[in-house]
Amino acid sequence: MSPDERASADVRISVLVADDHPVVRAGVSAVLQQADLHVVAGAENGAQAVELYHEHRPDVCLMDLRMPVMDGVQAIRTITGDYPDARILALTTYDGDADIRRALDAGARGYLLKDMLLTDVIGAVRAIYRGERVVPNAVAARLSAFPKRSELTERELEVLQLVARGLSNKEVARAIGRTDETVKIHLKNTFAKLGVTDRTEAVTVGLSRGLIHLD
Repeated sequence: MSPDERASADVRISVLVADDHPVVRAGVSAVLQQADLHVVAGAENGAQAVELYHEHRPDVCLMDLRMPVMDGVQAIRTITGDYPDARILALTTYDGDADIRRALDAGARGYLLKDMLLTDVIGAVRAIYRGERVVPNAVAARLSAFPKRSELTERELEVLQLVARGLSNKEVARAIGRTDETVKIHLKNTFAKLGVTDRTEAVTVGLSRGLIHLD
C-alpha cells in the first residue's frame, strides 16, 4: 500500500528512533507518540537500529549519527542497501557539511539538528513519509558553502585525524607507513583545500566542518 493509500486509511505512521542517549531517545519518542505517531522501537546503537529495522520495517526511521558499535551513517547505508525505499531522517547535533553530506550520500532522505523545534521533527517525519526530502535552509546553506570538489581524500582525512590527536609529522608517518615528506605533502594539500596556513587552523576547520571528530 502506498503512503497516500495508508494515510487515507488513517493508519498511524510507524517510527523507529535510534539514539544512544536514553533521555533523548525517550524524549523524542514521547513527543512523537503525542503527535499520534507510532514509535515501534528504540535503538541504542547503529547495529541495533539495523536489526530493529529488519524486524519492524517502520515507515520512518530517525537516526542519530554518532553511536557506538556501528555509527549512524553506516547504519543508514546498511538499511538502504537492503531496503532502497527506506525513509530515514538523520537527527543529530553535528552540523558540519561533511557530516551532512555523508548522511545524505548514505541514503538519508533528510537531515535535522537536535536544537530544532520538536514540531519541526514531527513535520519532517510526516514529510519523509510522504516521499519528500527534508533539508532545512540552515543545512542547505552549510552544504552550499563548501562544494563537494573541495573534499579531502581518505588519506588526507586520516593524516588530519592523526594530527588532531596531537601526533607529530614523524609519528603520523610511522602510523600510516609513509615518509615524513609524504605527510608534509598531504598536509600541504589539506591546507590548500581548507584555505588555512597551519596545522592548528586545519584541525579547527576540520572539526567545525565535521571532516574529523575527536572521540
